[in-house]
Amino acid sequence: QVQLVESGGGLVQTGGSLRLSCAASGRTFSSMAWFRQAPGEDREFVAHITWSWGSTDYADSVKGRFTISRYNAKNTVYLQMNSLKPEDTAVYYCAAKPTLIGPYKYWGQGTQVTVSS
Repeated sequence: QVQLVESGGGLVQTGGSLRLSCAASGRTFSSMAWFRQAPGEDREFVAHITWSWGSTDYADSVKGRFTISRYNAKNTVYLQMNSLKPEDTAVYYCAAKPTLIGPYKYWGQGTQVTVSS
């Protein structure tokens, strides 16, 4: 059974930092990613990383502030978020897929990130 378990969300002031973690189990993946969904908004892509090569990609809105990384031995992906802004407030979801192409198939339950102004 595939499980993605996020942790690390919380309340932080503008300019602060948080690190999200996503622990994966049940199978191996080719790519993992973070998405977020603010109230009343569609879910949007934040960042992704390929498991083998560690190639990364980011949404323009977070480039230079967020860093996605992986720890293969723990099958865990991280999202380091610095210089947080109120517009980063959202539920953050971890996602994974077994192949590099196609949609993300597996999703975590989400973790709330709130940035106060």
